[in-house]
Amino acid sequence: MNYTIFKDCLDNWNRVAKPLHSLGLLEELIAKIAASQGIARPYISGRTVLVFCADNGVVKEGVSQSDHTVTTAVATSLSSGLSNVNLMAREANAHVEVYDVGMIDDVPGIHQCKVCHGTKNFTKEPAMTREETLAAMEAGRKAAEKAKLDGNGIVVIGEMGIGNTTTAAAVLSVLLGEKPETLCGRGSGLSDTGLARKIEAVKKGININQPDPTDPVDVLSKVGGADIAAMCGVLLAAPQLHLPVVLDGLISLAAALAACNIDKETKDYMIPSHMGREPGCQLALEALGLKAPIAADLALGEGTGGVLLLPMLDMALAVYNSTHSFDSIGIEPYKEQL
Repeated sequence: MNYTIFKDCLDNWNRVAKPLHSLGLLEELIAKIAASQGIARPYISGRTVLVFCADNGVVKEGVSQSDHTVTTAVATSLSSGLSNVNLMAREANAHVEVYDVGMIDDVPGIHQCKVCHGTKNFTKEPAMTREETLAAMEAGRKAAEKAKLDGNGIVVIGEMGIGNTTTAAAVLSVLLGEKPETLCGRGSGLSDTGLARKIEAVKKGININQPDPTDPVDVLSKVGGADIAAMCGVLLAAPQLHLPVVLDGLISLAAALAACNIDKETKDYMIPSHMGREPGCQLALEALGLKAPIAADLALGEGTGGVLLLPMLDMALAVYNSTHSFDSIGIEPYKEQL
């Protein structure tokens, strides 16, 4: 990230005719986007949502209300442009690209990058081989490269995969050194009994597989999912592509923490969107040193929270790029009061 541009962008904000820092986190996010792109006047008119679909073997432990057939059904809706993120993206002038990186079933009309037909049940064995994990990360990198070549100034990462709040909680538990009880939430609506099963599954998976917290690829392989690995790949590609990446909820935050542990530079290209409902969201954001501007109790996934941020960024850019400066209205600029 170009820190000179970041500082210049914040200085430009201070020339806009408004109280200093009064657009809060939005000012910092615009500066971060500018610095990521390496230009003083950032562009986000080209924007794509990258949705990675994968199934998770741990659903056999009763950690979700549904099974892999729901992943298939939602992926079909995504392919048809009818799912939640498609509807929201159209309102935000964003395009949606859907990738199969590990679904059990095949769905026509989406990018095929399948590294496995669903992961293994990590309570009994590693979810993926290291080779499968690296292949999923490579699929994410290629998706990011395509988005950049297609003229996108920013991308949103999202996912679809039944059971992936369990895999995300497991990844975060290892990387953060936190107990599963602290990180596991109710996902799509688990009962108390279901939540207890989920916590026990995460504990068992970590105990049996012994993922190495100093090796994020090992963690993703043993207790993660192909969707998390693919999003991690997008984030690892971001510095080379000068591409800001908007994060969504818990699953993308697990990918973000893994990416940051591999390459700390990736954090400079991460644009947080919302504080999700899952309990691990706050801990992950804090570990990354990020603040999310949206607090709407979201838990939908698909990249919907990231898409929700785009119109806010558009409005902030409208102010940033305007001629409504202190000079233009003939008043003295505000000064920092120390």
